[in-house]
Amino acid sequence: MRLPLRQRLLCVVLGLAAFAPLVIAAGLEPSPKGVATHTQLGLPACGWMVSMGKPCISCGMTTAFAHAANGSFVQSVVAQPMGWVLAVLAASTGFACLHAAMTGWRAERLLNAVMQPKTLWIVAGGLLAAWGYKWVAVG
Repeated sequence: MRLPLRQRLLCVVLGLAAFAPLVIAAGLEPSPKGVATHTQLGLPACGWMVSMGKPCISCGMTTAFAHAANGSFVQSVVAQPMGWVLAVLAASTGFACLHAAMTGWRAERLLNAVMQPKTLWIVAGGLLAAWGYKWVAVG
């Protein structure tokens, strides 16, 4: 059973939305400090970094996305390991959605396998571990 047209169109929208952060990040110059790349988008400096001198849980994510979008995967991992994971997930989701839109492929089995509490706990643990890494890396 293939996806109906309405769901295929939704897949196109979701696929483009998944690619959007990578397209934006590809136009940014990754900060050599590993943080503050987001300020190129007109966003303020990280409040945690300004007030405490320590990175917040998402510090380095934009830098990691910028590196990943430009194919510098090692630098992406060094900037923020979870940022690299999320960039790869965004690209994978974008490709999967566009594939589903073109072929009618249904992803229920894959989504059911991934969206389990154990998987979500692993992701949460990875996010906290990446935050700890960033605390050590920033100093």
